[in-house]
Amino acid sequence: MSGDHVVKPTFGGRIGRTLADSEPWFAEPPHPGPAAPNVVLVLLDDTGFAQLGCYGSDIDTRHIDALAAGGVQFTNFHVTPLCSPTRASLLTGRSQHAVGMRSLSNFRTGFPNQLGHISNHAATVAEVLGAAGYATFCAGKWHLAPMEQASAAGPFDQWPLARGFHRFYGFMEGETDQFHPDLVCDNHHISPPAGPEDGYHLSEDLVDQLLAMISDSTSIRPDRPFFAYLPFGATHAPHQAPASYLERYRGRFDDGWDVVRDRWFARQVAEGVVPAATELAPRNPGVEPWEELSNNQRRFAARLQEAFAAFLDHTDDQIGRLVDGLAERGLMDNTIFIVLADNGASQEGGVTGVMHEMKYFNFIAEDVEAAVERLDDIGGPHSHTNYPWGWAQCGNTPFRWYKQNTHEGGVHVPLIVHWPAGLDPTVTGSKRDQFVNVADIVPTIYELVGVTPPEVYRGFEQLPVSGHSFASILTDPAAPATNTVQYFEMMGSRALVADGWKAVCRHQPGADFDTEPWELYHLAEDWSECHDLADTNPDKLDELKALWWSEAERHGVLPLDDRLIELFGARFRAGSPHPPSKRYVYRPPMSPMPGQAAAAIGGRAFDLTALVTRAAGDEGVLYALGTENSGLSVFVQGDRLVVDYNAFDQHSVAESELIIPAGPAILSARFRPGVGRSGRVDLTVNGEPVGGAELAQMVFMFSSVGASVGFDHGSAVSPRYRSPFAFTGTLHEVVIQVHDVIPSADDDAATAALEAEARAEMARQ
Repeated sequence: MSGDHVVKPTFGGRIGRTLADSEPWFAEPPHPGPAAPNVVLVLLDDTGFAQLGCYGSDIDTRHIDALAAGGVQFTNFHVTPLCSPTRASLLTGRSQHAVGMRSLSNFRTGFPNQLGHISNHAATVAEVLGAAGYATFCAGKWHLAPMEQASAAGPFDQWPLARGFHRFYGFMEGETDQFHPDLVCDNHHISPPAGPEDGYHLSEDLVDQLLAMISDSTSIRPDRPFFAYLPFGATHAPHQAPASYLERYRGRFDDGWDVVRDRWFARQVAEGVVPAATELAPRNPGVEPWEELSNNQRRFAARLQEAFAAFLDHTDDQIGRLVDGLAERGLMDNTIFIVLADNGASQEGGVTGVMHEMKYFNFIAEDVEAAVERLDDIGGPHSHTNYPWGWAQCGNTPFRWYKQNTHEGGVHVPLIVHWPAGLDPTVTGSKRDQFVNVADIVPTIYELVGVTPPEVYRGFEQLPVSGHSFASILTDPAAPATNTVQYFEMMGSRALVADGWKAVCRHQPGADFDTEPWELYHLAEDWSECHDLADTNPDKLDELKALWWSEAERHGVLPLDDRLIELFGARFRAGSPHPPSKRYVYRPPMSPMPGQAAAAIGGRAFDLTALVTRAAGDEGVLYALGTENSGLSVFVQGDRLVVDYNAFDQHSVAESELIIPAGPAILSARFRPGVGRSGRVDLTVNGEPVGGAELAQMVFMFSSVGASVGFDHGSAVSPRYRSPFAFTGTLHEVVIQVHDVIPSADDDAATAALEAEARAEMARQ
């Protein structure tokens, strides 16, 4: 085929008629050289500029602070406003749009700038270093494959092992429960090794696994350096930490975000994290003065911030364990150890904060008066919290706005580089205020380890590595910035930084891209974007806007697209997990499925029919989706069919009025949306109505945790059982039929047809 890369066999010896007149030859694997350093990339999630101790906060991050004191701390480092794009840029050294990841990997749009994965024309740093002889490991969050391809059905060509990592242990989605994670080992789904009752927490497990990978490699091949990528789930929601860490922060934030933000800002100025002339940006719209909140609002918000702080503190201790583990193995001295965040602090907790983050994506306001009755749940397994805007802006001190935004609050985050063998002691502990972008990290690594990225990789012509190495800045605090022009874009919001100036547009969905207003800031004198110069210097603004369009053309940013939430919906089509018929047939045994690979039932009318054979007393889960904090479970218990519809801990339960007869049975649950967010479920056994229940609230997006057939993986959706509560009878299949619209006149006929088909299937068996 045209363009195929043909690898011809190579033999460098000589083959004669006999061994005596032949010369053997042994191919030597690539090796970067005996002095090549190890490389460790530690990526924090949704961690704002001010939240580390060495960047101003009073949260205990002593281990990261020690890395900064023994390395170089960057104070003018920038990323994209969202996780997947930053990861794509970080791992390739290229623009996120150019490599196909303008937004989250959860969807594709049909344009080259949103493939839902990293383009094969952009080899990752793991692929490049692996080809140079490095061992490569990843432990943590991937979120760089289309999520409908992240099930046990694959395809696996965009999973970590296919993109250069020799080993992987972690999760594929954008977030996961820290006590009951959706885990993948290499290319297969696994159950967590323990539960919260055993003291399990994902961050600890990730470091354990990564150290084991490193030991396996360096014990047997001490000559071979390694590249280790540790993208924690922390500090993305859910903010969850062991109880002892939660206790450390009780009452620590009762002063509120105004007082804490002032205190953190004062520390930033005193310690040179921001220029002395920096102003503290005003409160973002929607952030109320702390003293004007009700007592319950303050109690709830303070406890949410405590959970975040405990989560970050716990994560810092795991970083310390990794550092100690490397030091004990004699590896830390010649390891380039990099710590950074993927975007600014998250706005996805809304005005008040939430007990369950998915409320934000379901446009459900938190009932604070009810939430304060569950304060002690916050941070533990029975919560999925995110903090309010006030604490998010505090985390982004001194800036405005948040994650998702192209203002500094969304894109200006910490970066620390530590390398005892490679940094002169005279520069350790110093700060750098030169502009650096996430795409610049990989070119810097390539320069430091002496590796040149290939022009063709596995037959794919490679995009140029467009980032700028800042190796010169590491050794010379006075060296000029190597990146002087950098564009930003997220869901139509745009920005461009050039030579100390910034033009930025905070796009509103549906607004006219050509006429909506831009702002202009002279960052060299106004780090926190407090003084908009658009009206007083329109020529400079026009110059930067024109440059933005030029950079957009060069990096494949176009077309501009301001969609996000609506793109999460399933695309029903042939050759996908979502068939055009909207009919899903699941036959156990099956591995758990990611939410976006499972039946698309959120907020929709659907029928679920299970074919079972059971004896009296056989029970267990037939189909479950989500977690104890939000989900749906259909199960048999006490010889009755039960549905527990868990809408953010608001349980609507339907239980059959009649006993399920022993032997073959057809068990059905019919879900229908009602007025507003309400709905109803009706149950049938062998076609006979046996009861139902009103659903107080139907959910569009339940959880990042997906579905399972024949058991409930993770935490139990229903408090009526303990996971996995596997079905003890024989579950032949589960059929889910999703309806385009709520069936009306044909409703009974459609259900009868489905059950008739089920009876026919039972007869065949």
